[in-house]
Amino acid sequence: MRLLHVIRTLDPDAGGPSESARIFALAHQRLGNQVEIATTDPPDAGPERDAFQHRLSCPVHPCGPGKSGYAYTPALEDWLRQNRSRFDGVIVNGVWQFHTLAARRVFAGHVPYAVFSHGMLDPYFQRRFPLKHLKKLAYWTLAEAWNLNRAHAVCVTSAEEYRTVAQGFPFRHFRRLLVPYGSAGPDGDPDANRAAFLAAFPHLAGKPLLLYLGRIHPKKSCDLLIEAFARAAHPDLELVMAGPDETDWKARLHVRAEALGIANRVTWTGMLRGAEKWGAFLSASAFILPSHQENFGIAVADALACGLIPLISDKVNIAPEVAADRAGLVEPDTVEGTARLIERFQSMTTPEREAMQTAALDCYRRRYSLHDAPLVIYRALGLVPDSAPLR
Repeated sequence: MRLLHVIRTLDPDAGGPSESARIFALAHQRLGNQVEIATTDPPDAGPERDAFQHRLSCPVHPCGPGKSGYAYTPALEDWLRQNRSRFDGVIVNGVWQFHTLAARRVFAGHVPYAVFSHGMLDPYFQRRFPLKHLKKLAYWTLAEAWNLNRAHAVCVTSAEEYRTVAQGFPFRHFRRLLVPYGSAGPDGDPDANRAAFLAAFPHLAGKPLLLYLGRIHPKKSCDLLIEAFARAAHPDLELVMAGPDETDWKARLHVRAEALGIANRVTWTGMLRGAEKWGAFLSASAFILPSHQENFGIAVADALACGLIPLISDKVNIAPEVAADRAGLVEPDTVEGTARLIERFQSMTTPEREAMQTAALDCYRRRYSLHDAPLVIYRALGLVPDSAPLR
């Protein structure tokens, strides 16, 4: 089959959707399908994005630059229309921007398409930004409801997202589809990955590490993590804060870490990719994500794939499954809850940690290894019969 992903940007600093497009492209290719990606990125996207696109090993068509935060570019709709007949099915990544409208205009009634909301329809945003929700409500009525209702399915990645997706919006007539989701797992030799990470940050060699990997963003509760680490962490434990600082928040967090007397135990790595990223997971003692909202949390699946114990808030939508499998620790998204995560992990005995590490890897293999995800989507698009085996 020939499949097309449509996405606003492949900029890795943009977070989950770009990584999702990459891992699904790999999953499609492993099944023998041909994959292409259309974006609103400019043709000269820059070396970082070019390197990310190179990792995809599939054709990428940048149809931008998109104008404003809406990423409007008529060139995308023109390209989709000119190439529509080449594709058997389409996966649209993300909502609230022009690429979703363009996909509906071009593909509805012609080529089956599904939409991944990537958590952008979570009720959290209505509660957190009520005025912005009113603006979204107007656009929803004019366009977004049509974009989703005309799709063969709106794909969600957790039971909680299935339950809550688009609550607070009228005219919801779309079909929800729960798609197995997760991580492709670590690439390369584990020892080489560890060496790559420690070569970049040699002062961390031989030290117990608590790893945060994600955007430096208020939604991710980085401020709570700094406070909780100062309150609860053993003085030998180092905190690694890995991820892009898209809101210029790191400087304020660093000042707070200095005031708390822990700045010398916090390492800010910036964005980690490839061997350095996997080396960070493989070098850490535990992974922590105390987010206020996560529709899934790919980094949690990455940690599980490395047999690393995740310490996560109850606002990470896969937290119930992780807890049920005894594959990690879960607490509320507060300073007190985050501190308890750290304290509970530090109080575990070696046999308890080893048992949870084994459970973490088993949880990944059963739930989040992406074996079944592409075929579930193909079934929804009518590209394979319902009787087609998932494995």
